[in-house]
Amino acid sequence: MDAAIDLTDRSKALDLNNIRAQLIRLEDTITFHLIERAQFPANKTIYVAGGVPIPGSNLSLMDYLLREQEKLQSRVRRYESPDEHPFFPDALETPILEPLQYPEILHSNDVNENPAIKKRYIEEIIPSVCRQNRVDRGVSQENYGSSATCDVNLLQALSRRIHFGKFVAESKFQQDPEKFVRLIKAGDRMGIDEAITNSKVEELVLKRIETKAQTYGSDPVLAEYSNKVDAEAVVKMYQNIIIPITKVVEVEYLMQRLIGTQWQ
Repeated sequence: MDAAIDLTDRSKALDLNNIRAQLIRLEDTITFHLIERAQFPANKTIYVAGGVPIPGSNLSLMDYLLREQEKLQSRVRRYESPDEHPFFPDALETPILEPLQYPEILHSNDVNENPAIKKRYIEEIIPSVCRQNRVDRGVSQENYGSSATCDVNLLQALSRRIHFGKFVAESKFQQDPEKFVRLIKAGDRMGIDEAITNSKVEELVLKRIETKAQTYGSDPVLAEYSNKVDAEAVVKMYQNIIIPITKVVEVEYLMQRLIGTQWQ
């Protein structure tokens, strides 16, 4: 798990500078996980239910590994943290560690975009990153386990990064509650989307991601490691998947923001 911002201090957790710093750290995590996954073939079979026989389970290999990992991590409080969202909430178990007391940072909500994240990961991200010189690397059964392990790490990092949009949304709500209350009561999702969008920041993110993918994904000494990940594919992933789904998280979080409050 990547290091988190201080969730025990509400003011620090909702400070946009702190949030942006955490998102930048997650960019590094995601980029390195993409590089790890890109070294293996696409291995589509591991995403098909029953594609790899698993005794006692009809899940795909990747889903099975992800579910078991979440079950294990739930025992050490991972999903007690407000910045974590499980793909398999039904698999979570009671933590073996004493609970932590977090202040009320986010408003109560049930926004979880993990199904959309996983779908687009399998259908769009994997085909785009598991290529070398634009040639699909296909299938390699001996890499099924390694590929699925990389998938779990990457999906969890993507989920965490995208759901940090709730912190961004809450911070922006606190800065101008009157405007957001008006938009929320009107059910104006498009207006909320416009209010939370900062095009200049998004452009900076994409430029930074491109630089990181080019830098981390190349080795100036060893030619065979000069293109470990397609920087263009990484940028498009942010532009077409991560940023748009993050906005969905922010908008849907804000649409639930007034429930049970004085603004309802």
